[in-house]
Amino acid sequence: MNQRLHHLDANNVNFPDLAFSLSEPNGLLAVGGDLSPARLIAAYQQGIFPWYGNNDPIMWWSPEPRAIISIDELRINRSLRKAIKKNPFEITLNQDFTAVTQWCADAPFRDGDTWILPEMESAYLALHKLGYAHSIEVWRLDDSANKILVGGLYGVAINGYFSGESMFYKEANASKFALVALAQLLHTVDISFIDCQLLNPFLQEMGAKEVPRSTFINLLNKAKEKVLSHDFWQARQLTIS
Repeated sequence: MNQRLHHLDANNVNFPDLAFSLSEPNGLLAVGGDLSPARLIAAYQQGIFPWYGNNDPIMWWSPEPRAIISIDELRINRSLRKAIKKNPFEITLNQDFTAVTQWCADAPFRDGDTWILPEMESAYLALHKLGYAHSIEVWRLDDSANKILVGGLYGVAINGYFSGESMFYKEANASKFALVALAQLLHTVDISFIDCQLLNPFLQEMGAKEVPRSTFINLLNKAKEKVLSHDFWQARQLTIS
């Protein structure tokens, strides 16, 4: 099948076959369409995600290879293990999705360069309200016992498939705590991997690896078959070990 960039129909949420994805830029499959819940759900069902910058059209991606973390291979080094034992943070699930996405968009280490544009924040908030997008929050309690958000992550879940979108930290290890909390939460229902989309040094340090797209799609399809209980993603406090 020849590689070819597709332009999406505004009135049709279907995507082309992943085999059309370009090699350069790696994984670009289509442009256009919108960020409606129906289109985003259709995209994640196939392992496709939007990623674009200001003044760009909406771009849809399925990279080859794909970055994942096998939960059994999550890497917790000695210093992180020591930090976890000290239990310096409170960790929660789905208690402040909006704040997490805003901090992910505006995290200081991005130097003002972000793909999480206001329309992206609104689109994922809509998915959150529908029960498809979720956040992990990491809090520091100040001297007055007020909770200060210091790290977190968010992503999209289709049954047992979780695709991580972004994370942030304001204190050392905070985003690592969020990732460990997510992995251990998913492990409780025998979910085997987290989709990381694209590899970066932080994720690689935590045990992420690249797999062929075909391997990823097989994992995705198997994970989607796992139907979770209605209260799995309910807002609550999490513990890690």
